[in-house]
Amino acid sequence: MPLSAPTLVQLRLGALMLLTTPCAASLAAQQPPPVTAQDSLRAEIKRLVAVVDSLRAEVTRLEEAGQSAGPAETQAQDALARLRAAAAAAAGTAETDKPREPPPQEFVGHQRSLQALNPEISVTGDLFAQVIKGNTDAENFFPREFEIAAQANLDPFSRAKIFITRHAPGGELVPFDTGMEGEEGTALNVEEGYMEWVKLPLNLGVKVGLFHQQFGMLNRWHSHAYPFQSRDLPNLAFFGEEPLGGAGASLHYLAPFGGAGVGTYEATVEVTRSDNPMLWGTSDRPSVLVNLNGFWQLSPSTDLNVALTRLSASYEDTTDLFHRTVYGGEVAFTWRPPARAGYRGFTFHGGVKILNGLVGPDGSRAPGGRDRATGIWTMGELRLGYSWLVGTRYDWTEDPLDPTRTATLVSPTLTWWQSEFVRVRAEYDLLGRSYMDGRDGKLLLQVTFAMGPHKHEIY
Repeated sequence: MPLSAPTLVQLRLGALMLLTTPCAASLAAQQPPPVTAQDSLRAEIKRLVAVVDSLRAEVTRLEEAGQSAGPAETQAQDALARLRAAAAAAAGTAETDKPREPPPQEFVGHQRSLQALNPEISVTGDLFAQVIKGNTDAENFFPREFEIAAQANLDPFSRAKIFITRHAPGGELVPFDTGMEGEEGTALNVEEGYMEWVKLPLNLGVKVGLFHQQFGMLNRWHSHAYPFQSRDLPNLAFFGEEPLGGAGASLHYLAPFGGAGVGTYEATVEVTRSDNPMLWGTSDRPSVLVNLNGFWQLSPSTDLNVALTRLSASYEDTTDLFHRTVYGGEVAFTWRPPARAGYRGFTFHGGVKILNGLVGPDGSRAPGGRDRATGIWTMGELRLGYSWLVGTRYDWTEDPLDPTRTATLVSPTLTWWQSEFVRVRAEYDLLGRSYMDGRDGKLLLQVTFAMGPHKHEIY
């Protein structure tokens, strides 16, 4: 029970009277210091006086606090309130008198910007310098090809690509005298331009437009990406310098079975307009191509790829109209250890091409009555380091106009990749013909560069 102010005053006065009475003073003077009772009484009285003073001060403070709160109490209350609020926020249970407002939403438009609509544009260049045995002053320098590529995803289901090239004649390998050398001019030409659907049901893909045909594995590669300066000798003899291609439609199917240890299998069927004078003459009738491809991973560092192709159409000229068929078989073997894939590796490509239908219905076209020409080709590259590769190839083919004549080609190469955008390659081509004495030698220095995301595209 709290003591009132008058009571506290009376207690203090009583204590002072006890300390100042003569009796108490005389008793204190007569008793010696070691008297314990008096010392205890005096100490107790002093303690009581201190208690009374402290109680009185507390009563005064409480009375004043009832009228107005001081800054210290206000700060203490504010600090306590902040601590409680921080604890509630940390526990996820912050208290508030009004409902919590949702965070501000940032407006995001769903339209595509104009820059996003632009296709990816790339430019590649293929430059040559050559020295020909016995004719060191002929066509020493020439830009073989410049290519502009534009490609874009049209939507989640389709994409389109277009390749515009400017090809300059020069530096070609001519295994036989076909009378069609150097026909390529310097005008701009659409090499490929097509649209394809890539996410159709049943693992199907469809392509329409102008494109390189899926003959084997390397026919679709562009010239600047090829592992050697020219295509294989059978290709040069049967089809010409350029890859097989035409306007039409292509259907691609990826088999749902297969996988690790079993292999991956795909099939391609293409119907295109015949557009190759060496192979089809003046005919523009449809050609039909069927390609089967299988891929196996033999080990973590070795892969095997096998492709079989059949292409058929009609050959037509001023005097003949007959059916022609081309068969092709290719194999590719790759060794690339995963731990040193950027510094060690070996790649081998090889194949055979067979051209049936050299003669017309009367059997009078090819000498000796032969109706078939065959060619084989091999090429390999060994990676010596991050930037250096050495390679070689050996090709042999028969002449489709006269299968009794043959040609062989041996080409060692040394390639330096400055980066993925710049490649420099030295190649020596040694071409021999069965109907001519000696061999034709040619030393080439090829510089290939790429600007943009297209780089040196291969398929």
